Parts: sequence; C-alpha cells; structure tokens
Amino acid sequence: MNRRLYVSALAALTLAACASAVVTSRPWTPPVDAGGWNPAEASTRSTGLGLPGGAVLADGVRFAGGLTLLTVPSSPLHSLSDLKLTGAGGFVAVSDAGDLAQGRLKLDGRGRLVGLEAFRTRRLTLTDGAPISDKAEGDAEGLAVAASGDLLVSFERDHRIWNYGPLTNLRTPQAVRRPDFPFPENDGMEGLAASADGWRVAGESGGVWDCSPVRCRVVVAPPETPLPDGEYRITGMDRDPAGGWFVVQRLYRPPLDVRARVRRMAEDGALGPVLVELKLPGTTDNFEGIAAEKRGDRTRLYILSDDNFNAVQRTLMLAFDVR
Repeated sequence: MNRRLYVSALAALTLAACASAVVTSRPWTPPVDAGGWNPAEASTRSTGLGLPGGAVLADGVRFAGGLTLLTVPSSPLHSLSDLKLTGAGGFVAVSDAGDLAQGRLKLDGRGRLVGLEAFRTRRLTLTDGAPISDKAEGDAEGLAVAASGDLLVSFERDHRIWNYGPLTNLRTPQAVRRPDFPFPENDGMEGLAASADGWRVAGESGGVWDCSPVRCRVVVAPPETPLPDGEYRITGMDRDPAGGWFVVQRLYRPPLDVRARVRRMAEDGALGPVLVELKLPGTTDNFEGIAAEKRGDRTRLYILSDDNFNAVQRTLMLAFDVR
C-alpha cells in the first residue's frame, strides 16, 4: 500500500506514547558468507497505547509492549509492509520498496517487547537473479513462511506470488499459484499466510482464497464493488497456532481518521469479534503486518505499521497477548 497518509496531527496526539529514551539497537555482525545481507543501523523508542479512549482491547487481550523504529531517511528499514516470525526470537519483514529485512525481538523478564536488534537487509531479486530496481516490480505487500520453510512474497501492481526458497538459503524466485482475479493496480494481495497444505491469500479490496501448488480455491468471493479505503480492509494475515488465522485491518478516512483492528479468521473466511482496536487519540498508524506465535497458555501477536517513507508516519511494532 503506497499511499501517503497526510496525518501530521498523529504525532502530536500520540506524543505521550513516545516520550521515552531512544535505545540504539545492537548491530548485526555479518559472518564470512553473509549471503547478500548487509547490516542496517536503527534505534527504538518504547511506545505505549497513547491517550485514553484510543486503544480498545477485548477481554482476554493484554498489551505486551510497543516500539517505534527510528532510522535515517535513506534506510531500507522504512515502508515495511508485512512481518513473520522465524523462531528463537527472530523475525523477517518485507518492504513495498523491494527490500527484505531480518532482526531479533528483545523481551524483558516479563516477556514484554522492549527492543529490536541485529537488523540486516537485502534486496529482493527478479527471476534472473538481478536485484529489483523498479518500484512497479518491487511493491511487496505480503509475506508467508510455508510449511516447507520456503519464503513466499506477494506483490501488487505486477500481481504475483514468488517463492524465494528457505530464508537460510535464498534463491532466485519461482512463481507459484495466485488467485485468478483482476486485482486493482494498487489494491492487491495484502494478506498472505501459510496454511496446512499451501497458503491463504486475502485481497485488500476484498476476497479470500486458499492456494496450493495445483490451484487456488475461492473461500470468500470478492465483492462486486471493491472495498474502499474508508472501510476496514485486510492488510495482513498470519496463521493462528490454535487453528485458523489472525488478520489486521486498516481504515483511512481523510484527513485524520486512521484506525486498525485485529480479528480472527475462521477456515470459511468468517471474521470473529474485534480483539484489538487502535484509533485516535491513542497510538495508531498504517498497520499492515501481523505475526503470531504460541507463548505459554496465550498467543503472542505482533503488528507492524508501514510508514510509507513519510516523515509524519511511524514504523511501529506493538505486541499483544491473546488468551
């Protein structure tokens, strides 16, 4: 989603959530064979849920810490559009500028998110191995780690899903099945997540599909009239460790109404009650990424916002525990 959301009041209304000290992230030390990865410098600042009346959490959901990612304007750690966990505290993210990023979550003794570290990035490549250089080719929006361990990336504008192989040994991409649907140019496959035998896809302007190497099956048919920005639209999805999926949705009504919410999605595509709602005057932004993992008797969710390389937006990562 490459829209510039002009919400300059956002920073002022959530200033109370960003008043903590800046912490420089521990850098990543490249091995002898870095596999094309390069260290990326960043800092973080603790971020809460903002002013009262903003965040609404359902029963059984608790906030587990939040961060604002701080980087220089030219950093590839901007415009991050999806997020998945890789085990042992690691995560991978993709940007709609054509970059892949990895890092590590830092938790305190209570398991709350307090930092991000060991950042490294590399360019996504074309099928001939050349780094993506054209925005139209590199508008990556969805990310999934398949049951095989392969990394799947969905792109919009040139709508496709590419398999880059395992994260530990990335290869030139191979096209895999994607829904046979004429997605609008800038409203593509924003939700992408692993399933038992393939991957589930959600279109930003509507529609849900289950795909495998053989075919894609319609789960929820896209509406005749695409969902507009002024309605909640799915912008990220991940597998629920307990079965089904979690989705993050975003709504934008100019000039200042920017909202996000998290819900469960059932096998038939039905959406459950709202678990997390974020809106002004609390902490909110352009949330597009979501990742889930089992932690004790709860599920830990991380959601990530895309700052669109816009100085008045932020890259936020918020953590929630769901009973």
